[in-house]
Amino acid sequence: MSRTLGFFLLLLPALASAEEVDVLKLTGTHRGLYCVLIFLVAYAFVMTEEFTHLRKSKPVILAAGIIWAQVAYLANSHGVPNAQIHQVFEYNLTEFTGLMLFLLVAMTYINAMAERNVFEAIRAWLVNRRFGYRKLFWITGIITLFLSSVADNLTSALLVGAVVMAVGVNSPRFVSLSFINLVSAANAGGAFSPFGDITTLMVWQGGKAEFFDFFMLFIPSLVNFVVPAALMHFAIPHDAPIHYEEDEKVELKPGALPICGLFFLTLVTAVSFKQFLLLPPFMGMMVGLSYLMFYGYRINLLFDRKREQFDVLQHVRNCEWDTLLFFFGVVFSVGGLGYIGYLQLVSSAIYQGLGPTTANILIGMLSAVVDNIPVMFAVLQMSPDMDLYQWMLVTLTTGVGGTMLSIGSAAGVALMGTSKGMYTFFSHLKWTPAIIAGYAASILAHYWING
Repeated sequence: MSRTLGFFLLLLPALASAEEVDVLKLTGTHRGLYCVLIFLVAYAFVMTEEFTHLRKSKPVILAAGIIWAQVAYLANSHGVPNAQIHQVFEYNLTEFTGLMLFLLVAMTYINAMAERNVFEAIRAWLVNRRFGYRKLFWITGIITLFLSSVADNLTSALLVGAVVMAVGVNSPRFVSLSFINLVSAANAGGAFSPFGDITTLMVWQGGKAEFFDFFMLFIPSLVNFVVPAALMHFAIPHDAPIHYEEDEKVELKPGALPICGLFFLTLVTAVSFKQFLLLPPFMGMMVGLSYLMFYGYRINLLFDRKREQFDVLQHVRNCEWDTLLFFFGVVFSVGGLGYIGYLQLVSSAIYQGLGPTTANILIGMLSAVVDNIPVMFAVLQMSPDMDLYQWMLVTLTTGVGGTMLSIGSAAGVALMGTSKGMYTFFSHLKWTPAIIAGYAASILAHYWING
């Protein structure tokens, strides 16, 4: 289950304004270009993680170190005061610290719920319903859509994907189409919720939109999911699964449902800290961690001590540290390139050259190849002058753009690994035109409703 936590889409730290520092404007130097090359090579290793089995954190951490070594040399050789270099460096450090603390709490709660059999109970309940293929196709998609608005797209897709595999083992076509549907639903669900994806939280933390502004993307996200699902519906087999095992029974461990309630309360606390106290949400999340700690103590007091003890710190240790270190590398690599001046250069080229609407649509398409987190982080670092409509557009496009290819999101990559060859890159590619139709329809829906 720890592998399902990797992309729990809950928060990049406060990107809100620090004191503005002039960039170096040394994009034409050999060392500057060398930094770009280093980042591209590192990210190539990230994109091939599924085949090389090299953890994604390793290349980006190395790239971050090399880039900042070059940044320090460039700055010192051009007479930039050390105080300014440290100011930029510490700003990036502040961003990562907030990220790590927020994600640490979120991952700990997910680990705790998994250990209490919450996700297993949901999976068993769905399997025991004995739905037909077409009904199961829509039910699993809708569940994933709403589940991914509070959990990350990876966890949501894997959880519901286990149901699809359990009932569709004799129908590869059903599994393939349902997995495409799950990827689409997981990415769409994360786009309309501030807690659904790290990119939405980045925009929220950056002060580009208020908490409730994101719900204006609900209908466009729903359209993005429904259009390709409706086109795939007619390709789903008419019959029902014929081989069911006996009803599976999963018993929730003591405290399972209260922990779910505490997780919801923790999210409310985080929102309240941001909305009413104007404090970074990670502080509210840390308060929420204390809820779990106190309740874990109560579980151990009330129930038989011969049972396996509930250990909050064990759930912290089981967090996906590779993901946290990956974000460290992304934040410092992109931050270093931004300080050299490349983000300012790109911003001028695409946002001033093409206009915000075209730029935001193309950025969404880019996220089908490059992970949407560094893409959105770069956009926020560029900080183009856009109104709320445009910020919501780029939030939508980067959130759902990864559905175009199976490798465009963590959900797609993970489901390829669990499908036993029934869901592949090319089986997904066959339905890419339908997904592009949903992408275009969601943009039009956003324009029609919010434009």
